[in-house]
Amino acid sequence: MNPWDERYGKDEYYYGTEPNDFLRDQAAMIPAGADVLCLGEGEGRNAVFLAAAGHRVVALDQSAVGLAKAARLAAARGVALETRVADLAQYRVDADRYGAIVSIWCHLPSALRSRVHPQIVAALAPGGVLIYEAYVPAQIAHGTGGPRDPDLLPTLAELRRDFAALDILHGVECERVVHEGAGHHGMSAVVQLLARKPDRADVESNAV
Repeated sequence: MNPWDERYGKDEYYYGTEPNDFLRDQAAMIPAGADVLCLGEGEGRNAVFLAAAGHRVVALDQSAVGLAKAARLAAARGVALETRVADLAQYRVDADRYGAIVSIWCHLPSALRSRVHPQIVAALAPGGVLIYEAYVPAQIAHGTGGPRDPDLLPTLAELRRDFAALDILHGVECERVVHEGAGHHGMSAVVQLLARKPDRADVESNAV
């Protein structure tokens, strides 16, 4: 069995049903009514929050069990949500489509990040934003959630390099308390990134 299917197979929502704090704080940066792609969305708490805010949301995850729970949460909240079962190692994101791409705790091996991150840049529409939070290697010492393999944990320096084509509006490594269901609970070492793809007006003004 897919280990994520097993994790999401219980009635309770492993990471809770409320959105991630960083996403909630930055959601106003997403253009109104935008198409939004949520990567590694699991049981759907972030996607449902964004759908309730009026966005057209695609929730992408490798776990069919998690996405079935996402659909149930969306129905309970009275919002529409598109779910797609997919492995990011094979999935290709549509170029210039999304007003926002959300990556919250979507921890990928470094080799896969090097392939997926350029796709994120390409998939953002001009003026679109990336909202990204992940654990960093120092999180392993905290033991309050996230992977134990440091290869799965990006640093701010890596993200700044991978997303150099975007305007970095906010980028920090910090420690903060995370309480999200049974999965994340306590002081945590994280990296947060808010970045925006230049729109055509930005490009034209820089060319003058």
